[in-house]
Amino acid sequence: MSAKVFTMEEVAKHNTAGDLWMVIDGDVFDLSKFGKFHPGGQSVLRPYAGKDATEAFFGLHRLEVLKKYQHLIIGKIEGAKKSSFELWDPAGVSPVPYGDISYFQGFRSAYWDDSHLAVRRYVGEFREKELMPIAEMYEKQGKYPTEELYRKMGMAGILAARLGPGPWMKDLKAMGIPVVGNIPAEKYDYFHEWMVHQEIMKVGCPAFSGGLGDGLVIGLPPVLHFGKGELQKRVVKEVLTGEKRICLAISEPFAGSDVANLQTTAKKSPCGKYYIVNGAKKWITNGAFADYFVTAVRTGGKGVFGGSMLLIPRGEGLKTTQIPVSYSSCAGTAYVTFDDVKVPVENLLGRQNQGFRIVMYNFNHERWGVNVFVQTGMRAMVDECFKWVHQRKAFGKPLIAQPVVRFKLAGMIAKTEAAQNWLENITYQMNQMPYNEMSIKLAGPLALLKYHITRLAWEVADDATQLLGGRGITRSGMGRAVEAYLRTIKLGAILGGSEEIMADLGIRQAMRGFPKSAKM
Repeated sequence: MSAKVFTMEEVAKHNTAGDLWMVIDGDVFDLSKFGKFHPGGQSVLRPYAGKDATEAFFGLHRLEVLKKYQHLIIGKIEGAKKSSFELWDPAGVSPVPYGDISYFQGFRSAYWDDSHLAVRRYVGEFREKELMPIAEMYEKQGKYPTEELYRKMGMAGILAARLGPGPWMKDLKAMGIPVVGNIPAEKYDYFHEWMVHQEIMKVGCPAFSGGLGDGLVIGLPPVLHFGKGELQKRVVKEVLTGEKRICLAISEPFAGSDVANLQTTAKKSPCGKYYIVNGAKKWITNGAFADYFVTAVRTGGKGVFGGSMLLIPRGEGLKTTQIPVSYSSCAGTAYVTFDDVKVPVENLLGRQNQGFRIVMYNFNHERWGVNVFVQTGMRAMVDECFKWVHQRKAFGKPLIAQPVVRFKLAGMIAKTEAAQNWLENITYQMNQMPYNEMSIKLAGPLALLKYHITRLAWEVADDATQLLGGRGITRSGMGRAVEAYLRTIKLGAILGGSEEIMADLGIRQAMRGFPKSAKM
């Protein structure tokens, strides 16, 4: 059924508080009964009664607000084209220049293809249906993602997809889990995984997206690679289907980046059937609601050769306490204590006193994931700010008309594109190299990229905040995405190894391959 068409003369007749029509982007809204419910009060609406309020609306509201109030649309204005809301595809590619990866905007690429577009569409549509309606509320209230939501993500294949390519992808069918985007399991690669992380991050609520399996991304790989027998099969299935949640517990109050200085102990019981674990872990992502804790413990002497990794189920003697960090509580960042926790010796991952190797084995993928998260946010800041400086008017003209604004935007774009290209190159190497080669050759480049990208992201977040002004420091409305990114961007510079440690690691790795014959 076609929309009813009105002229501006007809709209102009409805210009009182009890009979108030308004035009926004070609659509005619009947706000006669809405005035008393308007968050800003009726007085904000009155100057635009019977008029076209498009410019004023988009100076104060995000496009998504129209979705909430589309039931108030009674028709279209004569001669109007499709509105921005009608053209809006939140699960699609951004039309904003530099607001999306160049391949998806029509450029050529040696890395991306249509299968990656299929994955981002699949996850993007899941996000819009299942995540966006609750994300902002959960973020504000600090609510943990529900078990039901985890099961939905699991049975949609999204939890498994966050682990990247591997033999486990071929096991999904037997669990009743699809491969995202209907990609053949053997074709799934790290660029597909990139798209999964990106689309989840687009909820614009950092803690909420972090609560949707960040612990799994870093906690399940040690079980996949070093777990044994039936225990491994059972835990992997429970976690990938969303029945159970898992996290990685390494950092301690006395040992953050200094992994070799772990103080949590695991001593064999007299009967030899159990490890008795005592100690504490801190800043454990998803720890507040996790069922399993992949935990670094000291089973031997001091240093790197005295550590082991245990899979510890939540149970007697294990206690978690929420830690208030920069972002919301819904990521479940926890302080974890172990008080004589009995762990079956079968839960040892890998070999005793070889846990440091597992930690290092795991770090490359974790740091790559942090780089993807940070890069996704940088791109979102470009997209948000490019739109804002066209919508927002100051001193009688759009912000984009100001040379200083264009200069800031140019810097943001240059930093984002530079980081993108380095990350794409490393991701390509990950696809081409066997895991052992990747672990040796990419540890340094990934560390340097993490150092570099988190530095750039801080500058991009700062520029974005300046462009948004007061809205950039407001947790709701037009600037909520910018405010959230600025408030949480330092997490990327700390999680998985602080940027100072990353910079040093990158150079030390390079020194190993420095030829003695090289002279000036």
